[in-house]
Amino acid sequence: MKSPYITAMAVSALLLSASAALAQVTLNSVRVGAKDPVAVAKFYETAFGMQEVNRINSPAGPEIFVNFGATADAAKANKSEPIVIMHRDSDALQDPIPHVILNVKDMTATVAAIKAAGGSMASEPRVRSERPEL
Repeated sequence: MKSPYITAMAVSALLLSASAALAQVTLNSVRVGAKDPVAVAKFYETAFGMQEVNRINSPAGPEIFVNFGATADAAKANKSEPIVIMHRDSDALQDPIPHVILNVKDMTATVAAIKAAGGSMASEPRVRSERPEL
């Protein structure tokens, strides 16, 4: 009778330790590749009100970190993860991934800001039924 109990306790301990390890993993940043990272950073600033919070210059081109905030100081103080815009040789990729997924409260205003900043959308916005609160 003790053997199943000991086995159950061992499995429970193993699951708890595994979930504790997973809880220590968080998102560091989102990376977006662009032929012109400076122009893309400017787009994110104009369309979404993001600010540049860091820049790493390299021979391949700059990596520009942007985050939400009314000012650069506010964006630097923001604890959410930044979007990192890095150089790539071409924007003519067949695979449209990676996606950047942003939570939006006013979709109409956000779509207008995207278009006013020179952006476009592959499809019309839609509510995700599995998470309607987003």
